[in-house]
This record gives sequence, C-alpha cells and structure tokens, in this order.
Amino acid sequence: MGPLRCFRVVLALAAGLALSAALAQPYPSRPVKVVVTYPPGGSSDLMARIVAQKLSDLWGQAVIVESKPGAGGSIGMEYAAKQPADGYSFVIGNLGPVTVNPILTKVRFDVERDFVPISLIATGPNILVVNPKLPVKTLQELIAYARAHPGELNFGSGGPGSVAHLSGEMLKNLAHLDITHVAYKGGILSVQDLIAGHVQLVFSDALPVMQFIRSGTLRAIAATGPERSPFAPDIPTCVESGLPGLVAVNWWGVLMPAGTPPAVVHKFHDDLAKVMADPDLKERFAQLGVEAVSSTPEAFGAFMRAESAKYAKLVKDADIHVDN
Repeated sequence: MGPLRCFRVVLALAAGLALSAALAQPYPSRPVKVVVTYPPGGSSDLMARIVAQKLSDLWGQAVIVESKPGAGGSIGMEYAAKQPADGYSFVIGNLGPVTVNPILTKVRFDVERDFVPISLIATGPNILVVNPKLPVKTLQELIAYARAHPGELNFGSGGPGSVAHLSGEMLKNLAHLDITHVAYKGGILSVQDLIAGHVQLVFSDALPVMQFIRSGTLRAIAATGPERSPFAPDIPTCVESGLPGLVAVNWWGVLMPAGTPPAVVHKFHDDLAKVMADPDLKERFAQLGVEAVSSTPEAFGAFMRAESAKYAKLVKDADIHVDN
C-alpha cells in the first residue's frame, strides 16, 4: 500500500471515528437551528418560534430561528437543504415552497432527494381579504367588479408558488378574471401593501389579517377551506360563495437535511411529537388561526407526495403559469 493510499485510509478511519463519537453523545448536545422560509412576523415565523421554545425547554438547549425569506420560500428551502446532515438544523416548510414552487418554477432543491420528512405540524385555510375602499362585500360582488374593471385589480401574495399566489390564480382562472399578481417576499408584506392600497386583494393566512378584519381595516370576503373554519366561523367558504373549485388548505411541516442519521431523526421526531401535543402549544397555534397536528415521517412523506400530485393536476387543469 502506497503512502497516499495509507493517508486516505487513515483519514477515512478518523472521519468514521469522529462520526461515531458524535452520535454517541446525547442529542442534542449543542444549539439547534430552525430555518424559516418567510419574513419575521408571519405565520411560519411565529409557529417556528413557539416550536423552538418548546423544544428548547425540553432539551435544555437553545433552538435558534434563522429567517431566509424570498422567492416564495424557495430561498429558505435551498439554504436548509445545504445545511450539514447532523441533526442540528431543520426547516419549517409549507405548501408553497415544498409542493407548489417546484411545479410552477425552477428551484434549486428537490424535496424527495434533499430532505427527510419529520412531521406535519399545522393546517389552516387562507382568507380572501380586500381593502374596504373596494366596493364589494361578497365573492360574487368581487367577481362582478373585476369583470367590469378588467386589468385594474392587483392581488398580492407571499411570492410565486405560495398558496396565496395559487389561490389568486385559481380565482383568476375559474372566474375568468383579468387581475394581476404582485409577488412579495412574504405574505405579511402583501397584507401591509393591501392596507396601504397598493394592491386590492390578498389571500392570507388567518393570523396577519384577523385583527384588521375585526377593526374594519380589511374586509373578509371568503375562506379557502372545504368547510368554514372554527377560527373564523362567520366567513363563508369560496365553495358556498359560488366557486366550488377554489379549495386550498395551507399546511406546515418539519423537514431535516437528507442524510441525517436515522437515530437522530427518530429522537427528533419523538421529541417534536411531545411538544406538538402540549396543550399550551395547541392553544397558541389556535390563536394563529391554525390547528396543531403531528404525524409519522412516513405519513408526512406520503402526504407531501399526494399534495404534489394534486396541485400538479390543478395547475395543469387551471392553466396556471408564473411569469416571474
């Protein structure tokens, strides 16, 4: 055996011993990072901070939230995919960046290849809200107004591929409307511009808009769930408002980089399941307008594949395209 080959063997053995030593330590033995794909203050960010605090309390280790917004969540997903597969980072992914973005746009990550699913953690509908200056109070009135004013209305979203964008494109195609998409780096930014009057309608998570609906700053038109949400029972669904094809339920889940050791994945999943069952966490999630849930990694993986097939068909049937 030559000197160079010997050196390589020694390096490989050393790396193997280092990995074994790392896995032998209690997990986690140092701070853990959670990547959020949307700006601070939005639903994903607040959910991540609640989960982070609960895990930190359980572990006695810091769980640090790192925001990587942009491109409808794709920037954060790409960043999360490139983190070391050592169990010390995870990402809060949701319908937009995980499922819809890869269908509508070119992304630099592959969910099946680059991530291991851990658990679904929340579900919730979007709410269609308008600026009160727009003279409409129902979905049918909005449709009639948009048809009477082609090209004049803009709808905001958290970026191309977000569930808000997809919902707006569904409305546009199902009702045959000439309305324009305006993309932001996060849904909360689109809501701020809606209040300012720069866009006229937005499909939003419940959290960023409920306080403005209650105060009259924004007007709720319809929700995108198949049934009325227990968090907003007075808001009719798009289905009962005359657009049965407009159903889009948002969801959030936890993923880790592919290659994370199975023992770490198992431990992380079990600990996450414990905090997701915490009554205080469930109540705090409810205050955000979402239901806290949990699942096995296998069930979450199957769920994401089913969602991908569902939205690929929807995008094709509704002829939805992204220009930006």
